[in-house]
Amino acid sequence: MSAQLASVIEPNAKKHGESRQPLVAVLLCTANGAAFLQQQLDSIAAQSHTNLKIVVSDDGSKDATISILKAFQSQTTSPALELRAGPRRGFSANFMSLACDASIDADYYAFCDQDDVWLPPKMSRAIEWLERVDPQVPAMYCGRTEAIDENGQSLGFSPLFAKDPSFKNAVVQSLAGGNTIVLNRAARQLVVSVGAVQVVAHDWWFYQLISGVNGIVLYDPTPTVQYRQHSSNIIGSNSGWRARIWRVRGLFKGRFQTWNDINLQALEQVRSRLTPENQRVLAQFRTMREGSFMQRLARLVGSGIHRQTTLGNLGLYAAALIKKI
Repeated sequence: MSAQLASVIEPNAKKHGESRQPLVAVLLCTANGAAFLQQQLDSIAAQSHTNLKIVVSDDGSKDATISILKAFQSQTTSPALELRAGPRRGFSANFMSLACDASIDADYYAFCDQDDVWLPPKMSRAIEWLERVDPQVPAMYCGRTEAIDENGQSLGFSPLFAKDPSFKNAVVQSLAGGNTIVLNRAARQLVVSVGAVQVVAHDWWFYQLISGVNGIVLYDPTPTVQYRQHSSNIIGSNSGWRARIWRVRGLFKGRFQTWNDINLQALEQVRSRLTPENQRVLAQFRTMREGSFMQRLARLVGSGIHRQTTLGNLGLYAAALIKKI
């Protein structure tokens, strides 16, 4: 356990809301997801933690998605399902529209894709971790996933990250998929207070924002989500050689640089909320993107900014080398 986490764990790991199961709002975004949606909904209904409500934001589906959702809504009383229209500006804006809606009230907030499978202990495991954190401290649970194909066959696991979550990691890497993320109330209130800023991806933004204010990010090495890989994935698994080749190509095309441009604009809007140390990290990240190669390299080394794996850090240094960071 890191020193930061130990400092906000309550004595004797006191549980909050011991008289009842905490209410979890499952924030599910859909867009033409009929092929696998029913399996996802069934896996939510099969959770060992049963005090759930599902809020769905649909981004204009033209297939059977709405019919599937309405059938679940009419046939299943627990969990209840609320269906609303999405903003139709892409997956990130859709998730942010739910994340920033203050009218959705719960103890915890779980983010859910339309085509995965949740293993039965997913929510109970996340809540067990989060309930050990002081409820006044923004906290985010996330973790590894098991990739599965269209037929539900295992394709292996996402990388096992060993370095502690931190803002120095968050500025250059999203730690875990949004389909694993659960926020406590304090973290969700932080997201709401900032609002629906333009970001590359909601999960990366949550990691940056929560770590930036010195909140707690809990990374679970035990997978509880089966992450579906198929031809319609907007963002696929980050493991395997195909994913690595995609990242290398994207690096040389300037994709990583563009993502950083977008994220930096968002982070500048919350600079005053970051800890003094993380404000310095943000300033260092800005300066390392400019100057000569040796200046960029020296600034990167001195900043402590890093990715989780050796290969990832080699890519980070390559980005600095070709000024695509």
